[in-house]
Amino acid sequence: MYIQKASGEKVPFSEVKLRKSLVKAGAEKKLANEIAHQIGKNLVPGSSTQQIYEEAFVLLANKSQPVAGKYKLKAAIMELGPSGFPFERYVGAILKYQGFDVQVGQIIQGHCVSHEIDVIALMGDQHFMVECKFHNRPGFRCDVKIPLYIQSRFLDIEKQWLLIPGHGTKFHQGWVVTNTRFTSDAIQYGTCAGLHLVGWNYPPKRSLNGMIDAAGLYPITCLTSLTKAEKGKLLESDIVLCQELCDHEELLHKLGISQERIPTILKEGYELCHNPAYQNTLK
Repeated sequence: MYIQKASGEKVPFSEVKLRKSLVKAGAEKKLANEIAHQIGKNLVPGSSTQQIYEEAFVLLANKSQPVAGKYKLKAAIMELGPSGFPFERYVGAILKYQGFDVQVGQIIQGHCVSHEIDVIALMGDQHFMVECKFHNRPGFRCDVKIPLYIQSRFLDIEKQWLLIPGHGTKFHQGWVVTNTRFTSDAIQYGTCAGLHLVGWNYPPKRSLNGMIDAAGLYPITCLTSLTKAEKGKLLESDIVLCQELCDHEELLHKLGISQERIPTILKEGYELCHNPAYQNTLK
């Protein structure tokens, strides 16, 4: 049976692929088998991947909220919009976890003009200009125009950086980080030009979702125990990470969340982030 992707492309439904995505999010194999089998049995011609995802998410959330939160990671990142700033801060947090010194939203003077740069990341002799391309529309792909534009900005900035004493021996590079996928032309140009591209499932061993899973740095929009309005208020207050809520319980009190709900929210956050402090809350 064929289903329709967000891009409009029609592909055969794969129960195996659905099961693997559930297991990857942390579901036990038995539960993943049950959910995939149930969805496959009830599937009708013309169903969309979005409908399948939503049904799988509901079934998963009934069994485990933290696992459901990981399963909805891609959708949760899209909920960081409509502005791209929370995504920029989110990318900065991931890079900081990896040991980079990070600055978000900086005005940098290039050789010809000044540029507003999403993230500047420094580590030793490495100096990176990181541009974050956020999209909240499923099926969107970053085409070749984006790395072409970013590379031209990077070259203008690099020319100025090289005039700074000591920078002649540093390694400079432009990055493009997106929450969606790249077209084949974008990857071909970016690789040829020396840009570092990071997107959904790209590159295979250092993709955006791979880095998030490895670090446990999930956005607050993954939390199923928070309402959409509560997530919006936290984002307006520049709170992006689940870990920030785990470390600062008072943020939940400031939102006016009842004392009865707070332990449930923190429990989900601790489990989602693999935070060992969760064990202390059980004592």
